[in-house]
Amino acid sequence: MTTILNIKTSINGENSTSNKLSEALISQLLKKNPESKVLVRDLASDPIPHMETKHFLSFEIPREERTDEQKEASKYSDQALKEIEEADILVIGLPFYNFSFPSTLKSWIDHISIPGKTFSYADGTPKGLLKNKKVYLNIAIGGIYEDKTIINQMEDYLRTLFAFIGITDIQVFRSEGTVFPEVRDESLSQTITDIESVLAS
Repeated sequence: MTTILNIKTSINGENSTSNKLSEALISQLLKKNPESKVLVRDLASDPIPHMETKHFLSFEIPREERTDEQKEASKYSDQALKEIEEADILVIGLPFYNFSFPSTLKSWIDHISIPGKTFSYADGTPKGLLKNKKVYLNIAIGGIYEDKTIINQMEDYLRTLFAFIGITDIQVFRSEGTVFPEVRDESLSQTITDIESVLAS
């Protein structure tokens, strides 16, 4: 059975374009594999705290040797790691906030980027430990930018990060102009059409 991890980051809930793109994509995935299991991690409504020393130090201690305080500090990472390790497909909704993705996703990244769990330097060079997974990035952009440099930089960072932990199969969908009513619906519709076309092939 395929497991799909749906990561939401938008603060706009049901009105979020990135969430709507993810829903459309998951709908297509379920058409192909109706028995798939969908897990939802909503980082907007239930954020993972930004990395602190107590979190970082707890990772280095074997789970069975952790104190209650260390178990509390590591629980966010333990849960996030469990979810990504079990997932076959990650569907991530990404609004474009101030030329980047929400900081809640960066916190999630920090809590899953753990030596010995998702990457290793055991042979002297970095090696990603997560294999046979696919990532879909669904990006919602309020404006319409002729120069895509900033947007591409965000995508490049995420591609680099996921490759570092072993995931290189990444598909990106974008919907632009979400703050302009005259183009928002058409842009969303076109991106959903693109999603349906790509996943149908």
